[in-house]
Amino acid sequence: MAEALGNPKYGYYGTRNPIGAAGDFITAPEISQMFGELIGLWCADTWRKLGAPNPVRLAEIGPGRGTLMRDALRAVRTLPAFRGSADIHLVETSPVLRACQREMLPDVDATWHDRFLRVPEGPVIAVANELFDALPIHQFERTLRGWRERLVDADGDGGGLRFVLGPVTAAFSVVPEGLRHAPLGSIVEVSPARVDLMRDITERAIHGPGAALVIDYGHLGTRPRDTLQAVAAHHGHEVLESPGGADLCAHVDFAVLRRTASECGADVWGPVPQGEFLESLGIRTRAARIKETATPEQCDEIDSALERLTGPGEMGTLFKVLAITSPGTPVPGGFDANDR
Repeated sequence: MAEALGNPKYGYYGTRNPIGAAGDFITAPEISQMFGELIGLWCADTWRKLGAPNPVRLAEIGPGRGTLMRDALRAVRTLPAFRGSADIHLVETSPVLRACQREMLPDVDATWHDRFLRVPEGPVIAVANELFDALPIHQFERTLRGWRERLVDADGDGGGLRFVLGPVTAAFSVVPEGLRHAPLGSIVEVSPARVDLMRDITERAIHGPGAALVIDYGHLGTRPRDTLQAVAAHHGHEVLESPGGADLCAHVDFAVLRRTASECGADVWGPVPQGEFLESLGIRTRAARIKETATPEQCDEIDSALERLTGPGEMGTLFKVLAITSPGTPVPGGFDANDR
């Protein structure tokens, strides 16, 4: 999974811009400017709650085409104190997407990094939208011979690839004890890469001081499941067909992310459904304001985007939002005291 997505010569993200109507999938910032604007205002409000540090590293991990950051910075132009304090950092490994981001942010003095840990130390606010789902997973299947790891092998007959079962690797050590007694045939997914990144983000936030916002599609409870999937041209795709030619992703286990951040010592908020989060931040008020000067056709597009971002059965419930803050920070926007 990591090789198919990240190989510098043949990997999916290194060779194309997959985002948008002409690509393979569309993300929330591409659906409506409202999404990025509200995230920008969330960052500004969180900065104030952190004590208004100057400078503050405003970092986006996996910034896509740069749309979220563009809309976020436009929204905070009315807050010059925050904008003046914000030192912009973009964590991106794809040269193709870096070029898109530079084009999207022509007047922004930003610094690019291959890894989040290269963002300079100090107060930090980090945003990761639809990032964790693309980090590689391990899958284990319980068989009559015990737990076996699901691996990828060459298919000698057709010259393609196939799934096979082999001995478990060290990654099995992170499988929760309660899942090790799952019924025969169960598949369990774990992602050490997600745990490592969450730990890196959390430790930076704690010592910054700082905060982070994670938005992705996933589930709230750890249980057996097989969520590995591929997407091409906005449709499902065979996972092992044309590696490097389709997006690979898996649902995010938010229970694991929450536990990781909590064990590091951060205050953890949520996860809450994306729709609930955006409603709390005032997305309907923002939609009404935009519609004041919009054409009837544009109003219909705004209503459609609002439903897609917040509606049940749409991204509003499929996507979750998790926030972490350094200890003692007031409740961040979009959450309440009961979400901790």
